[in-house]
Amino acid sequence: MTLLFLTNAVGAQKKPTLMILPSDNWCTQRYFTTEYDNQGVMEKVPNYRQAFQEDLELGPVISKIGELMTGLGYSLKDAEMELKNISARTAEDNVTLSKSSGAQFSESPLDILKRRAKADIIVQLGWVVNASSITFTLEAFDAYTSKRIATSSGTVNRTAEAIPIQLQQAVERNIKPFDKQMDGFYSKMQSNGREIVLTIRTWDNWENDLESEYDGDELLNYIQQWLTQNTVKQQFNLSDATENFAQFEQVMIPLKNEKGVAMDARSFARELQKYLNVSPFNITTKLMMRGLGEAILVLGEK
Repeated sequence: MTLLFLTNAVGAQKKPTLMILPSDNWCTQRYFTTEYDNQGVMEKVPNYRQAFQEDLELGPVISKIGELMTGLGYSLKDAEMELKNISARTAEDNVTLSKSSGAQFSESPLDILKRRAKADIIVQLGWVVNASSITFTLEAFDAYTSKRIATSSGTVNRTAEAIPIQLQQAVERNIKPFDKQMDGFYSKMQSNGREIVLTIRTWDNWENDLESEYDGDELLNYIQQWLTQNTVKQQFNLSDATENFAQFEQVMIPLKNEKGVAMDARSFARELQKYLNVSPFNITTKLMMRGLGEAILVLGEK
């Protein structure tokens, strides 16, 4: 089972909001999966909506784990309702096309869910029911980077009580170390910022590229200067670059902007988009997102 932790404005004392989903392994074992076309490659992913509709255990388990997390100070967001909202938007596409060049861009169903729900952390809860015991594993991942930030596991003997209640009790016995690891992650994020990936690309019909000069310096150098001025502690890494492509990893962005409004990858990239849209650049750009953790700016047109 997966818990998505959300924060509207991260504060030292504020607990994130939870959204509970079944884990990949749980969905695979119970055949709640589907395939989607990822730029010509078919990939198998969890079918969360089917799991909510057809599995009799899932709803009660979510309810019991939700009660536990609420008791620890977290608030709960309804995952099933969020999935219905996404499904209702029939115009939602996994592929975005440039208006003139036809270049493709896609997101997985989970990326779309994370982006819509504004999740900060994904916590996967998987469990196995044996004849005499129940074993569970909790793993927390930063939804922006997919890096593991906390983990916990345990085994309890089977009783006559329902599986959701037994799972709740098993998790409760092991939740304190897990919660402590979560607190450590948030404390670190408070001081070092939130990590994202920023990708810069160019449409193939654009007359310029990242090596084009403006006022005596290359465009890529201007972008790096902007990042130096706007990242937390000037932390970012140019991991790959050509004349038409640049990828910045470990980009540490502030949790809030200068007005105190929560900042995410999209709002951060939006500021760079504004910077490139004025003199001396006057560059039209298209801003796209892959999940929450990667912002893509494509230069030359929308």
